[in-house]
Amino acid sequence: EKNFKFNNYVESEKFVMSVGKIAETEGHHPDIIFGWGYAKIKISTHAIKGLAESDFVLAAKIDKI
Repeated sequence: EKNFKFNNYVESEKFVMSVGKIAETEGHHPDIIFGWGYAKIKISTHAIKGLAESDFVLAAKIDKI
């Protein structure tokens, strides 16, 4: 789980949309909560109730945004 901070709602929304595009490409979808100036991304693999290699790959790609 990681928190991201932004200057306003629009920046948060753009970030979340970018995360969504990456998630679709990877076929791996995080839980996302966002609002004015923030986004929280939680990544896990529900099937194994923990973290898999694909979780770390997705997290690294999100960090590059």
